[in-house]
Amino acid sequence: MPKLKTKSGAKKRFKITGTGKVVYAHQGKRHGMIKRTNKAIRNLRGTNVLFKTDGDNVKKYFLPNG
Repeated sequence: MPKLKTKSGAKKRFKITGTGKVVYAHQGKRHGMIKRTNKAIRNLRGTNVLFKTDGDNVKKYFLPNG
């Protein structure tokens, strides 16, 4: 049986907390900040927790060793 490999795109985007939740950063903050309002930029700071079912799928298919 071959080793299960982590998807390299997923390891850059997701992180698993100590309790097993999957955390991600908001989208839309890479470029084009000049056209966004200051309020929008401020609200995109920090991280969010994925919904449980989505997080379970990420852990199962993309981060099997996480």
